[in-house]
Amino acid sequence: MSIASGRRPLPTKIELIRIKKSLQVANSVHKILEDKRDVLLRKLDEIIEEATMSRDKMWEPLSEAYRFLYNTYLKVGPTTLESIAMTTPSQIDVTTDVKPIVDIQVPTLRISEKESELTYGFAGTSSSLDTTTMMMRQVLPHICRAAEAENTIFRLAKELEKTQRLINALEYIIIPSYKDSIKFIASTLEEREREDFVKLKHLKAIMEQRKEVTL
Repeated sequence: MSIASGRRPLPTKIELIRIKKSLQVANSVHKILEDKRDVLLRKLDEIIEEATMSRDKMWEPLSEAYRFLYNTYLKVGPTTLESIAMTTPSQIDVTTDVKPIVDIQVPTLRISEKESELTYGFAGTSSSLDTTTMMMRQVLPHICRAAEAENTIFRLAKELEKTQRLINALEYIIIPSYKDSIKFIASTLEEREREDFVKLKHLKAIMEQRKEVTL
C-alpha cells in the first residue's frame, strides 16, 4: 500500500521489510541530494565571483566606449554614423556551445575576431570613431563572459531550488511517513505476538486440564 495515500499500510512482515528497504533508499537519495546541493552552492559562489569580475571589467571600458561613440555622433552626425554602421561587415563571430556543470547543460559563448579592412574613409569621419570601434571590440569578450556567467547563475539557482524542494519532501514528508509506518507495523506485529502468546498459553492450560480429567 502506498505511503503517499495517507492510509495505514498492511501490518505484515512482508510490508515491514518492503518499507524498511524503501526507507534505506530514501535516506540514500537524501544524502545524494544534500551532496548535490553543497556542490551547487560552491559552484554558485564561484560563478557569482566570476560574474562580478566580468561586470567590473566591463562597465568602465563600456562607459568609455559610449562616451567616444557620443562624441562621434556629435562630430559626424547620425546619418553618416548609421550609414557606416549599416555597411560595416561583422568583425566578430560569436559561437555557442554547452558544458556540463553538476549534470546541468550550460550554454557557453566563444568570440573569434575576423580580420577586415575599414569600410569607411578618413574623410568625413573622426578619429573618435576608430577609438569607439577598437574599444567596443575589446569590451565585447567581457560582455559575453558576464552574460554567460549570469545565465549559468540562473540555471544553477533554478536547479538548486529544485534540489532543495526534493530534500524538503524527503525530510518532512517521505522519510517521516516511512518511519511512522514502520513504527505502526512493528507495534501491531508485537501486539499480535503478545495476543497469540496469551491465546497459546490459555489453550495449553485447557489441554492440561482436560488431560488431568481423563486420567
